Formats: sequence, structure tokens, C-alpha cells
Amino acid sequence: MRTKVVEMKITSIRPWLIKSDASYWGEYLFVEVTTDEGVSGWGEITTTTKLANRALCTILRQIGVAVTGEDPARIEHLWHKIFRSFTYMGSRGAAVECVSAVDIALWDIRGKVLGKPIYELLGGPVRDEIALYTHPNQAKLTSKEGVVQEIQDIVGSGHTALKFDPFPHQGRTADGLSREQRDGYLDGSMTRKDEREAAELTALIRETAGPDVDILIDAHGRFDVPTAIRLCRSLEEAGQIDWFEEPCPPESLNALKQVREKVSAAISWGERGHTKWDFVPVLENKLADYIMPDVTWTGGITELKKISALCEAYYVPVSPHDAAGPINVVAGAQVMMTVPNFYRLETSEWNLGKYDHLIDSPLDVSNGNLKLTSKPGLGVEMNRDYLQAHEIELS
Repeated sequence: MRTKVVEMKITSIRPWLIKSDASYWGEYLFVEVTTDEGVSGWGEITTTTKLANRALCTILRQIGVAVTGEDPARIEHLWHKIFRSFTYMGSRGAAVECVSAVDIALWDIRGKVLGKPIYELLGGPVRDEIALYTHPNQAKLTSKEGVVQEIQDIVGSGHTALKFDPFPHQGRTADGLSREQRDGYLDGSMTRKDEREAAELTALIRETAGPDVDILIDAHGRFDVPTAIRLCRSLEEAGQIDWFEEPCPPESLNALKQVREKVSAAISWGERGHTKWDFVPVLENKLADYIMPDVTWTGGITELKKISALCEAYYVPVSPHDAAGPINVVAGAQVMMTVPNFYRLETSEWNLGKYDHLIDSPLDVSNGNLKLTSKPGLGVEMNRDYLQAHEIELS
């Protein structure tokens, strides 16, 4: 005789906008999905602007109304239900970021219910730990001595790859805004003086890191086509770079194609790609050597797994982007445990102790690798007391 299974139901979706000095932007946006069985899951979005974070909080509350009463185990169904609710207002940006946070939280719940880490639910691990690449602290790159010490610390920590943006953000104002942020448009250019300084910094970092460390360059999608080509060539000569990331704004794949045809360095693309559909033309047209989706922006764990499978068919390595909090790190890592064509997972700093106050136990990133635990779900729990004490009140 079959026993009837009582479905768990979603009772709320709650955004947690948190003030934190650990964040580059001064705040994190976490998302909690709660159920009527007392099991909750955590996701994250954390965009790069305060305006976007607040807008997403409003959207998430409305999504919560729409999915209350739904079974959290129906992850694929809920992904499409939320995504299709935004189809006619632009489903590639804010909508997908909200989908991402909810999706990650649903996988967290599913793992907790079944008593297994998420990677066990995605096919099981193909590796024991997650190789990382990390960033030097930009504030320490203002003198030769500071550069040498910071790079030596990173290499000494066991990391074998690091990424940085060597290009000065022109016209930075007293309040820290770049010219693009202040004026509202991208200029796309770079002075010869700033180009020379970027090349000198890259050469120094290569010399300090040595020949066995991957040097990754982030252009942050800031340049027009001729500038991107010129800058990439100058860094190729200066430092034997291993990838050139986002040479142009992501809106134009034709611009990306023009740059790719004129430079020798490997191209990395994808942190601002939303869903599998954005990555198909990049793969079909051979526009990137590395694909770097962000699990909190591209569609969550569900979509990162699918994008990774697409890349596997093209033998293109996947290297998830991360610029935010601990959920971003561990959610990407859970998927990459199961992905054969994995390169490295990004972390914002080589020492992730800045997250310790946010979660129940520190992340183990010894020797430049992240070691996930066998705890169920994401494997981490948020520090609710800290979140409540630092929550930003929204009107």
C-alpha cells in the first residue's frame, strides 16, 4: 500500500539587503525561501549598484506572492514559471537575477530535505575540490613594493591563477564614481599614458608571479573595438597574459568578434550573459575560449549546469564569475563539482575570512582550492542574527 506523500509548500520569499564592509559595494542581497515544514533555503543576487539591489527587492516580494503555495521540489517548473512571467518586459536582466536567487534557494531546500549536498543531486562529483583564481587587493597595487608583496602573498597561499584590471578608471570623482557612472555613458577610450601604466603593472605582476601562474586580465566591458584591440596587444607583449576578459560591452557580439579576430590572447566572456540562450551565439560563432557565467545572475544552479553542458559540447572550459558573497561562491562550486570542463572558480580575495561573520562556518580555501563539505544543500547556513542586526530598511 502506497503512503500518500504530503507536499511541502513555499510560504514566503524574503530579500535580505545587508550592509557589509566585506562587500566591494558596501552591501549584499541574500534571498531566503521558507516553507511550511520549517525548512528554508538561501540564495543571493548582490548586483553592482544600490539602485539595482533595491529594485530587485521589490520584484522578489512580488515573486513571493506568485509562488506561495507551490511545491519547492518542482525546481524546473518554478524556474520557467518565474522566467516566463517577465518575458514581455525583458527577461534577460533583473528577472533572471531574481530567478537565480530563488533557484539557488530551492536547490538548498532540496538538498536539506534529501540530506545530501547539491552536487550529489546533479550527478555526483567528478573532482574532490574546486580550483580557484583570485584577485589582488587593488589598494595594494599603488607602489612597486605593494604589488610585489601582494602577488607574493597570493602565490604563497597556493593560488596558481589571479585576475586584475590594470586599466585606470578615467575621470574618477571625489565620491569614487567612474566617469561612466557619473555621466551615464561609456566613452570606450584609454589614454596612451594609462595604457603604458597598465602594461608596466602587468609586466611587474608577471615577473613577480613567475611563469607558472595564470595571469587573467579583466577589461570590465569598458572599451570600444580599436581601444580593446590596442590594449590587449600591449598586454600580450608586456606580460604573457592567459585571457582577456570582456573587451567590449556585452550588448554587441559583433564588437567581440572584431576584437577576437585581431588579438592573440584567449577571450573570456559571460559574467553578464543571462540564460543559456545568451551563450548559444557565442559558442556557435567561436567568440570565446572561456565561458564565465555568474550563478547568481545567469539563472541559478539549474541554468549554470545547462550552460556548462553546452560548453562541454564545444570543449570550452567553464569558469564561473563571482564578485559577491558566500552564497555566490558555494553555489557555483556545487555545480562545478559535477562539471568535467571546469577551469577555475573566481573568488574576490585570496583570503575569504571576510565571510566568516556571515555564515555558520568558515570556507576552507587552503592551498588555493575550495573544499566543500558533505553537509546537505549548499553546505552553509547564514548567520541570521548578523543579518537582522545589519539589514537595510527599505520604505
